[in-house]
Amino acid sequence: MNEFFQRVYEIVARIPRGKVVTYGQIAAALGDPRQARTVGWAMRNTPQWLDIPWHRVVNGSGGISTRHTIGGLNTQRKLLEDEGIVFNEEGCLDLETYRWRAEGRDKMREELRKLPGVDRLLQEEDMRTLTEKYGHDLTVEAIRQALDLTRQAIMAGQDCPSTDELVEVTRANLEARSRPTLCPVINASGVIIHTNLGRAPLSAEARAAMELAARGYTNLEYDLEAGGRGSRYVHAEELLCWLTGAEAALVVNNNAGAVLLMLTALARGKEVIVSRGHLVEIGGGFRLPEVMRQSGARLVEVGTTNRTYIHDYEEAITEETALLMRVHRSNFRLTGFVHEPELGELVELGEKKSLPVVDDLGSGALLDTSAYGLAHEPMLQESIAQGVALVSASGDKLLGGPQAGVILGRGDLIARLKRHPLTRALRVDKTTIAGLQATLLHYLKGEAEEKVPIWRMIATPLAAIEGRAMAWSKKLAEAGVAARVVDGQSTVGGGSLPGETLPTRLVAIQVDSPDELARHLRAGDLPIIGRIEDDLFLLDPRTVLAEEDEVLIEAVRQNSL
Repeated sequence: MNEFFQRVYEIVARIPRGKVVTYGQIAAALGDPRQARTVGWAMRNTPQWLDIPWHRVVNGSGGISTRHTIGGLNTQRKLLEDEGIVFNEEGCLDLETYRWRAEGRDKMREELRKLPGVDRLLQEEDMRTLTEKYGHDLTVEAIRQALDLTRQAIMAGQDCPSTDELVEVTRANLEARSRPTLCPVINASGVIIHTNLGRAPLSAEARAAMELAARGYTNLEYDLEAGGRGSRYVHAEELLCWLTGAEAALVVNNNAGAVLLMLTALARGKEVIVSRGHLVEIGGGFRLPEVMRQSGARLVEVGTTNRTYIHDYEEAITEETALLMRVHRSNFRLTGFVHEPELGELVELGEKKSLPVVDDLGSGALLDTSAYGLAHEPMLQESIAQGVALVSASGDKLLGGPQAGVILGRGDLIARLKRHPLTRALRVDKTTIAGLQATLLHYLKGEAEEKVPIWRMIATPLAAIEGRAMAWSKKLAEAGVAARVVDGQSTVGGGSLPGETLPTRLVAIQVDSPDELARHLRAGDLPIIGRIEDDLFLLDPRTVLAEEDEVLIEAVRQNSL
């Protein structure tokens, strides 16, 4: 809706029963008496759905202007007469009697006249500084918005602000418009791989490698030794092969893309046999069967949700079968009356029938999670050792690197994937490759537990977490915040190790409204994400980086008192 029209309708909506205003009166109230005709046009084009007393607007003689009347002269006159307004023989009403003079209307007009124009504001020294910083067009748009909001505030009874105040409103508007929507946050939720918060934080070395790659040119697809075109895939491939024992490797944009590529390149128009117990739904409502169907492969579901046997796979094999597939249930568990073949059994069947076995692991662990008091999560190197043709996983879950999908396995199959046109659509950029390469080097050097943040969080001893929690609680209590240390549980998250938790120590904040505290902490310059349980706001040190401690404590102190 036209902004001028909207302001006209706001005034009309306030005209009381038995009173009228003129087109010129509304124009003057809006700060420009010359716009009476425009007010009339606004009334003529009042939307039918807008419930305002349009009939209470008349011309400067107290008459009805047929050009601007919605329902016709007779309709408007009847509506006004029903409100007790009397017309003379000339069809005019007495404006002295029926004109609406809202209390403070003269003051409002006076305040509106004080508003400076856009050009005048642009001449202010502070505004010139804003123009240099944000550009002329964006600054002008922000000034106009500030003036519109101010005009509405004056019409609501407020005084005209000073020029300095208008400059500050404009500055705040510009800062809000130019502030990136993607920003760092402090994760105090206790969920280590928090999908909504960007999954795995990267090591210092991975961040530095990505920044270095982004800074200028790289040998992304240039062979320095040969002095000619190279391949972007070699930079991470050798490391992945060393770490897992695979013949070859390929990196794409994410694991869903990896699965799509494998099925498209190897099974399009053919059958892929998979257990009904493996047809999982991944994040964001995406279901694996739907992703798989996009490949053009035909899914052949075998067994039941809770029980599938190796003979179910074997009996489903036909001349149209291209692949046998296992999907690791990384984000949920089946317990009770359940059965499924071991991966080795599936590989043995594949060898017997000359069919490749594809293994979608999802979370992509390279370290044994059972060594940290968690259930064992299948590892990439284990799948390779058992003889699968291809295995895929995410790069930003238990691997602890940037978002990517890694595919490992037989050299001939990886070569087919590299040649497929879909690979180009799914390829990763130089910064992702740099970050992944740096992350993989941590594993190669045996330092992943100390260097990769998610593994450092998983491996942190309970005593160390308790020490941080006690220090936080003490500082907050000294500042007058009702804080204490309580027992709790951290989770791995990110669709990994469902149901598995790690004991932790939490800082519990007692306030009148935990929801209000959570909202204020989310609204800070560096948002803080905690959790609420039993009417307490909880902070888990396990997922908070050490350099974030002081910022977190100060923010909680300021918002809890």
